[in-house]
Amino acid sequence: MVSVLAVIQVLLSMALIGLILMHSGRDSGLGGMGYTPASQGGTHIVERNLTRLTVVIAVLFFANSIALFQYL
Repeated sequence: MVSVLAVIQVLLSMALIGLILMHSGRDSGLGGMGYTPASQGGTHIVERNLTRLTVVIAVLFFANSIALFQYL
């Protein structure tokens, strides 16, 4: 069981690193690729979905960390 959780932890950590690196400052990254005009001032749906996915993966990473700690 510990080895399965450890593999899941590695996969979640790689996914989390990738998602965090996809985020960037205003007017760059996925938010600044021309989807939304600057005059609208909001974030585009792609950026919001990226944020939601990052939060979900972070929560799964945290829960898996707690599960791993319980088995050690």
